[in-house]
Amino acid sequence: MLTQEQLTGVYVPIVTPFDSSGAVDLTSFERHVRWLADRGIHGLVVNGTTGESPTVAWEEVEALVKTAKNAVGGKLPVIVGTGTNDTASTVKRTELAGRLGADAVLVVVPYYNRPSQEGIATHFRKAAEVGIPVIAYDNPSRTGVGLTAQTAEAVLELDGVIGLKDSSGGIQLLTELSRLSSKPVLCGDDSYAYAMLCCGAKGGILTASNVVPEALVEMHRQFAEGDSNGAKQTFEGLLPLIRLLFKESNPAPVKWILAHRGIISSEALRLPMTSISAKLGQELEAYWNQAGELVK
Repeated sequence: MLTQEQLTGVYVPIVTPFDSSGAVDLTSFERHVRWLADRGIHGLVVNGTTGESPTVAWEEVEALVKTAKNAVGGKLPVIVGTGTNDTASTVKRTELAGRLGADAVLVVVPYYNRPSQEGIATHFRKAAEVGIPVIAYDNPSRTGVGLTAQTAEAVLELDGVIGLKDSSGGIQLLTELSRLSSKPVLCGDDSYAYAMLCCGAKGGILTASNVVPEALVEMHRQFAEGDSNGAKQTFEGLLPLIRLLFKESNPAPVKWILAHRGIISSEALRLPMTSISAKLGQELEAYWNQAGELVK
């Protein structure tokens, strides 16, 4: 199981490939996992937001986790997204992930029903009581409610919670937590990856690592070894791509790139997600053609 001391580096919130019929494409998924593992990533997140978790059935999650674990052969931690907006369902999924051999679970703040801060804290406590290491996940732009610094501190104090994925849309929460808590925070917003390292983040769960894993691993290595200027330059070189990847709803742009590079067989998504516009496709192709070794 993953410990808080190990929660550092670049984790990939891996996409869930679908074939033309809409079924999960495990062949493409395994190829993508192996491709990422060969490029130095520090871990995988299966069934996260980038993996289209709202439309992936638990039986499909089980197949994805088994495929990922077999592909990495125990050399990389596999984290499984188990969070829902129902505490009982989240607990059940966390238990099931444990039986699958998940190294940790990623549990998002409950979405849509907008619980109180007390309700959010209790939700995480119930998940942590299962006994599988929990990474709390704050993403208020998607959930409708976010963690206050005080609630985040209380959640991080729970036994079994090993860290936080911070997609709060800035550095304010991280800077508060750097004062209040010693448990690791991972950046969950690609555009803040470098800034959050500077503010104390231990790494990131970064969408762009699906397509440029080596560059993001290098950025983390440079920063960890004290070369903040080198890390900044590496990150700034990636910013144009990051902006394109979030110009339309994630993970459509990422899937387009992976399909056009032949890493997955199709850019298909499940409704209500749809493929990117022709205009963005042209912009991505133009970027890829001129970006050179940075993205090859």
